[in-house]
Amino acid sequence: MTSRKKLQGLVAATITPMTPDGQINLPVIRQYVDYLVNKQTVKNVFVNGTTGEGLSLSIQERKQLAEEWVCQGKDKLDHVIIHVGALSLPESQELARHAAAIGAGGIAVIAPFFFKPTNKDELVSLLQKVTSEAPDVPFYYYHIPPLTGVKIRVEELLEGIKERIPTFQGVKFSDTDLLDLAQCIHKNEAQQLEFLYGVDEHIQLFGPTNQSDVGSLCKARPCLGTEVSVSHWGVSQLCHQTGHFSETVVPKEENSSDTSLSCLAVI
Repeated sequence: MTSRKKLQGLVAATITPMTPDGQINLPVIRQYVDYLVNKQTVKNVFVNGTTGEGLSLSIQERKQLAEEWVCQGKDKLDHVIIHVGALSLPESQELARHAAAIGAGGIAVIAPFFFKPTNKDELVSLLQKVTSEAPDVPFYYYHIPPLTGVKIRVEELLEGIKERIPTFQGVKFSDTDLLDLAQCIHKNEAQQLEFLYGVDEHIQLFGPTNQSDVGSLCKARPCLGTEVSVSHWGVSQLCHQTGHFSETVVPKEENSSDTSLSCLAVI
């Protein structure tokens, strides 16, 4: 794997803009990128994940979105991480090859959640088969047991995974098991791995870390005349109290009726 800029700061879990008839709205993404970079100082994105409803999209739609984010993010975004997980292993491998071909800054893979892996070896073996299709692209395991039902602890997963998957870069940790997360961070004292914490309600629990600011509270304004946002607005106030955000990040507009936003934290 070639050297890369370390992922730090804010990460936006992007929505998928749609037209009124349910088609993906690709032209909006250029404006979306500019909004994130210029209005929210966000330079990293996580595409086709849960927030983006990636698993509800067709393979072709996911490819088109990935291409557009990489294209529009060139020279603007630091990292474009593409989620390539799928229920079908061949489809996930196809998406991984595609992400590598278009120059994605990273890939993420969720555990299959219909026929689930039952132990660490089964899970790592599957991840290995996907990541081998993108051998030069940093890989993040997408850990979200509330949706997948796969409750293999990340602390256990970390043991030996780097030897089997050299591109392993870290975990998108979307679970409320803070003991598991804390043990992972303890094992990561050398800061070789990156952990993206994706449970918005817990962001206030994290103070300053050695790796990065706690980070991303991102509304998506897809320039369709209305604001689209996800997750919980109140987290913004809590994060301001920790001192990790300037007053210009995630500004609350006067008389705004926003009740939600998207959040990923790199810790």
